[in-house]
Amino acid sequence: MRYVVGVDLGGTKTAAGVVASDGSVVVTDQIPTRNRDGGEAILDATAALVRSLIAAAAAEGIAVQAVGVGSAGVINAAEGTVISATDAILGWTGTRIAAGLAERLGLPAAVVNDVHAHALGEALHGAGAGAGTALMVAFGTGVGGSFVVDGHPLLGHRFVGGHVGHFASPLAVHRGAPLPCSCGHAGHVEAIASGPAIHAAYQRGGGSTALADTKAVFASARAGDDLALSVIATAAAAAGQAVGGLVNILDPAVVVISGGLADAGGLWWDAMERAMRAELLAPLAQVPLTRASLGSAAAIVGAASLVFAP
Repeated sequence: MRYVVGVDLGGTKTAAGVVASDGSVVVTDQIPTRNRDGGEAILDATAALVRSLIAAAAAEGIAVQAVGVGSAGVINAAEGTVISATDAILGWTGTRIAAGLAERLGLPAAVVNDVHAHALGEALHGAGAGAGTALMVAFGTGVGGSFVVDGHPLLGHRFVGGHVGHFASPLAVHRGAPLPCSCGHAGHVEAIASGPAIHAAYQRGGGSTALADTKAVFASARAGDDLALSVIATAAAAAGQAVGGLVNILDPAVVVISGGLADAGGLWWDAMERAMRAELLAPLAQVPLTRASLGSAAAIVGAASLVFAP
């Protein structure tokens, strides 16, 4: 059995684990991401986390061979660098992740965007295991996705592939005007179908300001709040429309849905699936649709797969 470290480097926390070649995770740990301190400080902290895991593995007689990273931001996977990033991580754009970690650790390193890493984990060892092609779409704080073909995510010519939250949704409007999106444009899927979009829609509709977040909106919906039920139904319909359109374009063997909204229960899932299947072309009507199964380990396992020798 071979072992590597997989790292899930996000805007608020960095999680990592020692991963075996069969996808099993031996030991894990996490630290807060030093997201205000710049790229070099983040790499220093990440390297320290990896070293601690290597030491824990060594105590069990396990030798780690390499490091794979799934990182927030648009990632040039060929060069191992950050092309662009939001202010969630200051000073991240331009950071040489792969080279920086290799220099600090003396191990080979590779990096890909964190959503692609998540999809790789699910495609290889989770809900999409055994399928030649898997479309994963994540609905949570944002909306992202990845299309994995024969164990490789389609990254795109400029490494921007997978930004499935950023195409037009007919439901992303309010009083005839397109809703602003986090990307700086308007009328996109993420502007109506993400978790924060549900809370924002509830507030726009005159809902109680006592409901501080999306979880509270769901709780109110389960208690019979008509406005909460309506905004969740609209968000779920927008999500389903988006996924259905992607299925029509890509024809995946399986569709995997991830993120906080996927775990919110039937109130969201059932409406999303109805909307998705209403969009599908006839030959695609029975495409399998499933929830992600690896949870927080998915990106760690997927990142690790980047550096396992073929």
